[in-house]
Amino acid sequence: MKLTSKLIAASAALALTSTLAFAGSYTVQAGDTLAGIASKLGVAMSGMKVPSGNSDAINVGDVLTYGSSTSSATVGSYNGTRDALDGGMTYPRANGIDTAYRYNTQAMKKLNYGRVPTANELKAWDKDIMPDGTGLPDGEGSVEEGDELYEAQCGSCHGEFGAGGKGYPTLAGGSRESLKNQRTCPGMDAPKRSIGTYWPEVSTLIWYIRDAMPYAHPKSLTNNEIYALTAYLLSANDIKIDGQEMDDEFVLNRKNIMKVKLPNHDAFYPNVDGPNGIENVRAFFKDRKNYGAVGVRCMSNCKKEPVLRIGMEITNVVPAYSTVRDLPKEVEGAGSKSAAEKMYDKSCSLCHKTDAMGAPAVGDKDAWAAVVEQGMDTVHKHAINGFGGMPPKGGADLTDEQVIDIVKFMVESSK
Repeated sequence: MKLTSKLIAASAALALTSTLAFAGSYTVQAGDTLAGIASKLGVAMSGMKVPSGNSDAINVGDVLTYGSSTSSATVGSYNGTRDALDGGMTYPRANGIDTAYRYNTQAMKKLNYGRVPTANELKAWDKDIMPDGTGLPDGEGSVEEGDELYEAQCGSCHGEFGAGGKGYPTLAGGSRESLKNQRTCPGMDAPKRSIGTYWPEVSTLIWYIRDAMPYAHPKSLTNNEIYALTAYLLSANDIKIDGQEMDDEFVLNRKNIMKVKLPNHDAFYPNVDGPNGIENVRAFFKDRKNYGAVGVRCMSNCKKEPVLRIGMEITNVVPAYSTVRDLPKEVEGAGSKSAAEKMYDKSCSLCHKTDAMGAPAVGDKDAWAAVVEQGMDTVHKHAINGFGGMPPKGGADLTDEQVIDIVKFMVESSK
């Protein structure tokens, strides 16, 4: 029975013999095509030998061979060169496989390669906002509206006017000159990275606000609110649009946001955009001076600097000098915090200290009275399993009993 390469594969059986190098054989079954066999085995069609010598005509029962036990590199023979971008090794290939590894002979007939996504699925996933304006939502918002939103939704984490909060990044202030500061230089401040000093594109700002903010309940903002917050943060960084200052009445929208050019837009190097981006990066890292790797490494004949010693050391200090770094022991009793309050401070106060994050603030009698009305069993269930924008146990590593103790503390502190 003659089979042509246009036949659609119906069934297949694998008869594979593997050596240290990638080599084997395959018995042709009904419905096979050469292309289908090559794809199934993970080899190139050009590397397969057909008994008749004609790849357009193969017979059921023909034994096709591929690879070679002599031409392929032996497992463990790397022959690599140090030319990878990160300074690592690049390994040559032989017969379609990496020379450092054996070929995986595991049967592949049960693998599911998925399907092509539908147009609607692609549309749902393709939500990025690009520097050229692709993906920008419709809407508008003023600086004044953004100021009010920021104070209510963002200030508790990022500080007033974007000046920075505990554990959260600074959004405004600083200078571009500070970006040249090196942390290893004594007496020099660290680089101040904010929207006005560091970020190259405004698309990153509005995209992140839309998809990830506010922290406790992301994607809850309307398009108008997104534009308003973006306008406020640009204004807080003294950004101008077409030379115009963004005062309280300035309204940001899909059209004029494209006129925003952040101060650090052209200061990034190497240029990673466009078709030459990868080659630009390679060229940059080939010159070690670009990232401070100057001079020649030396681990011998090093200069011996004299040891500086204190001439008149003061030792009679009270309390005496000590290398112990333990915190003072806490004394139980009046004024000391309970274990539940300490856990609250560490794991829950971020959202429950005020109502800015949408959570009932500790001390707000009316808010907690409404919570307690649900019944404590329900309150405990919500606290342990998560509810609304709050993750299970507030995202902290706590036991159920510890969560219940914290809830009791918050309820008792809000009566």
